[in-house]
Amino acid sequence: MVRAVRGWGGRSHCSGPYGGEGRSRPGRGHNEEVSITGQTTNATRRPTEAERELPPRERLVRAASRLFYYEGVRAIGVERLIAEAGVTKATFYRHFASKDDLVVAYLLTKDAYYRAVAEPLAAGHPPAEAVDLIFEAIAEHARERGFRGSPFMNAAAEYPDAGHPVRRLVASHRDWLRTLFQDLLDRLGHADPQSAAGALLMLYDGAMVAGYLDDSTAARTTLLDAVRLIRSAR
Repeated sequence: MVRAVRGWGGRSHCSGPYGGEGRSRPGRGHNEEVSITGQTTNATRRPTEAERELPPRERLVRAASRLFYYEGVRAIGVERLIAEAGVTKATFYRHFASKDDLVVAYLLTKDAYYRAVAEPLAAGHPPAEAVDLIFEAIAEHARERGFRGSPFMNAAAEYPDAGHPVRRLVASHRDWLRTLFQDLLDRLGHADPQSAAGALLMLYDGAMVAGYLDDSTAARTTLLDAVRLIRSAR
């Protein structure tokens, strides 16, 4: 059973600790701006009055978060980012030397977003329960309106060079997840926590893909059954 825990965005949810709205109704997911159909268009979105009060760097990161996630990194140019953030070109380059630097900043916000829920769950529950809760959270996250898979996997697909800063950040995020899983399995007394952590990471990857491409409800059941099999091995 999914417990009511503090979700992303600072709200409490019984439906899923990652704080999604669910695909059955319009709303905001982890990327904040989604149309009622969960789709975006190529039309430039002007910043709202509230957003115009934010510091320029934050406006740029927010615009990048929307555009990169829904339309792809390579598809979005600096001019589009500048227009959507409501800043000047000089302001853009005052904060970011290049678009790639903004991609890294965007992914850092996503890394913090995932850690903010997973780490308290890992620290605040017995290990078996924590593993289940984290994956229940992942399953609910994949049901958010506008979900389009992992922002890290999506970005990695556009940066083939493993030594690029974007790919290094993706690798760092995955190392954190693997270590989190392994630590929980160690606490659980698993017979082979290192291999099992790798298997859980692969399940996470699969959940991100299945949540976007397949029926998210069916994917949730398959995911949680597989997680329990892996973490219960002795």
